[in-house]
Amino acid sequence: MTGGMRGADPIERRGYEGFGGRAAEFASESAPWWPSRARARSGAPNVVVVLVDDLGFSDLGPFGSEIPTPHIDRLASDGCVFTNYRTAPMCSPARAALMTGLNPHRAGFGFVAHTDPGYPGFTCELPEDAPTLAESLRAGGYATFMVGKWHLTLESRLHDAADRSSWPLQRGFDRYFGSMDGFTSLHHPHRLVRDNSVVDIQEFPEGYFLTDELTGEALAMIDELRVNDASKPFFLYYAHTSVHGPIQAKEADIARHRGRYEAGWNAMREARFARQRELGIVPPHAELPEDPLADGDRIPSWDLLSRDERELFARHMEVYAAAVDEVDQSVGRLTEHLERLGELDNTIIVLSSDNGGTAEGGPSGTRSYFAQFGHAAPVPEGWIRDVPRDPAEIGGPRLFSQYPTGWARVSNTPFRSFKSSTYEGGVHAPLIMSWPAAAKRSGPRAAAEQSGPHAAAAAAVRGIRDQFVFVSDLAPTILELAGVPPLDSLRGRPVREIDGRSVAAVLRDPEAEGREAQYFECVGRRAMIDGEWKALSPVPPTRTEGGAGGRWELYDLATDPTETHDLAERHPERVGELAERWRREAWRNTVFPLDDEGSLHENRPETEAPLALPVVLPPFRPPLERFRAAQLTVLKSFAVEASLTLGPGAAGVIVAHGDQGGGYLLALDGGAPLVSYNAYGEMHRARGSALAGGEHGLVLRFDELEGLRWRVSLEIDGAFAAEIPEVPMLLGMAPFTGISVGYDYGGPVDWELHERHRSYRFTGGEIDLLRYAPGERSRHDRTVLRRIGEAVAELAD
Repeated sequence: MTGGMRGADPIERRGYEGFGGRAAEFASESAPWWPSRARARSGAPNVVVVLVDDLGFSDLGPFGSEIPTPHIDRLASDGCVFTNYRTAPMCSPARAALMTGLNPHRAGFGFVAHTDPGYPGFTCELPEDAPTLAESLRAGGYATFMVGKWHLTLESRLHDAADRSSWPLQRGFDRYFGSMDGFTSLHHPHRLVRDNSVVDIQEFPEGYFLTDELTGEALAMIDELRVNDASKPFFLYYAHTSVHGPIQAKEADIARHRGRYEAGWNAMREARFARQRELGIVPPHAELPEDPLADGDRIPSWDLLSRDERELFARHMEVYAAAVDEVDQSVGRLTEHLERLGELDNTIIVLSSDNGGTAEGGPSGTRSYFAQFGHAAPVPEGWIRDVPRDPAEIGGPRLFSQYPTGWARVSNTPFRSFKSSTYEGGVHAPLIMSWPAAAKRSGPRAAAEQSGPHAAAAAAVRGIRDQFVFVSDLAPTILELAGVPPLDSLRGRPVREIDGRSVAAVLRDPEAEGREAQYFECVGRRAMIDGEWKALSPVPPTRTEGGAGGRWELYDLATDPTETHDLAERHPERVGELAERWRREAWRNTVFPLDDEGSLHENRPETEAPLALPVVLPPFRPPLERFRAAQLTVLKSFAVEASLTLGPGAAGVIVAHGDQGGGYLLALDGGAPLVSYNAYGEMHRARGSALAGGEHGLVLRFDELEGLRWRVSLEIDGAFAAEIPEVPMLLGMAPFTGISVGYDYGGPVDWELHERHRSYRFTGGEIDLLRYAPGERSRHDRTVLRRIGEAVAELAD
């Protein structure tokens, strides 16, 4: 039989569900149809969010700074300057709240994105049912780009085989370029990621600077969009790695600020405060907190410093000023590019900081950033926190530095305290919002001409705004201004209710109401703002005191915005009410448990255990990711085993781990093995005897000694060859650059070797095997790996 058969049984027309056209058996009888794609409304504005890292309230020109920031000044003159904006006390929590509109703990970020200790408020992963700003804008027809610091992914999920569900592209961005970690070197980034893959670059060109590349990448993303779509609006999230430590800048920019800080930190703080009063950034009745209230016990008197100390400390601040200057330059490049495209006027630009300025540098600052913080164990007596180095090198590629606490207090003028604190110095940040086209359309006549759902958003005006705004308010505000509804479902699930509220009304009406209340928490430090009152507890409570217990202070922010007069003894009932309000908010926002015994972040899931198993590394690949590499070496003894086949003239790096902030390498140099150990800036070296051609087995051992130290020894073909008898362990975030085999990636471990050979790629032989064998964990390592579900089983018993 030939031809088709038309049986009595109904035909299953699978795959045509939802098809709006007509499909017959022949095209001549059919009608095509295409589903509509999301497109932004006509004339929708571009959106640019610029987030600066660890920038203090007073570090920009519109907020009283002496640092020239002409491009940011222009944004301020075209928009609104918010003087009462608050954020989370630390970076990851602020970024999570910015991206989701949730309070930090509800977004999973009660702490920075290091570990997941097993509690809902500390997962350090964005919730699957919480749309990011990028996801909502993309659903609304926007192109979504990001450059810079992400810091919203667990460290254990940053390696190349990791689950990428909390990486930028999986959370709404079409394109990404930057550093996934909390910070990096601007001269030699420890690891760069493009989209979902590590950037394979073995050597950075002379004069490379990350801020310049981030800006260039952002401009390229915009240009490549416009080549292909002339009207599609874009969302650009530019998250600077600057001015987080290590504070670095280009020498030409540093030179422009030479001599600016010779008067010292007290004089500069008073000058900024005077300018803030002139600008109306602080009210006339505000007081500049005096010592000892203003952390004077942590800041040396400038008048009592030696000449050398003054020069050193001034250099630190010159570099910081240059870093702020470079952020402003990047804003200038971006706005000038948008202006050339004719798009600046219709671009919403939001610029802020993730938290207050930081006191991580300590009273004297440091030229040894990783020796100063981030240790899992108390360091022994005699630990060198600031390896003496030439002050002229501060800011350059050879130093990982952080400015002294005295300058951090200047950054946070007029407030008390610093990053990670719930005093205003930790949470009060600059905020500028600019939309020139909307401002030009403002006024009675323009308001009368506007119609439709976006009329209110288009009636933005310029000037100072003193309403209370919190970081979680930014996402809903941007969505309202852009005319994009937030997603109501995500991945087939209803989304969780956000905590932020749009403050678009505040932009158009200086008298509109801002936020009334907000809780704060960071490592047990608590605060609650309700109206003009703020209750604050600067130390965690004990278990017997309860979550609302402990010592609380009370401030009337309307009359005392700088927290100089504690009214707790005068109003104990109000303190009790606010403390209890904080406790209720904490339960509503997954803040509990508080870390009452310092063990919260010692708990980790057993799924991290395989990262500490022995591993063979192939040569000449991108470096093993930082956290993955650290599981092989930090707080333990370990060995590096290498099998080599040497030909005539064999030379180069066999293995390198770290950078100028701390690290080690094994190389074949001048025919003989060289071991270099960089102890936070202090160099130690040992050489073996020349090696003949042929096959050799090398073992580089790191054996733990008392006092958090290592003995480093080299064996060749089973015999002792060289040793460095005693060096301080590399702890916390060091070594920061991961393990590279066959070359020294990025920031070099040994600068002298780098000057002669750059990355010193291994040639003239073969690296047949390179294996890391982790040994016994140090007794100082308090990490506890727990089985998934273990705590639930304990509770059930």
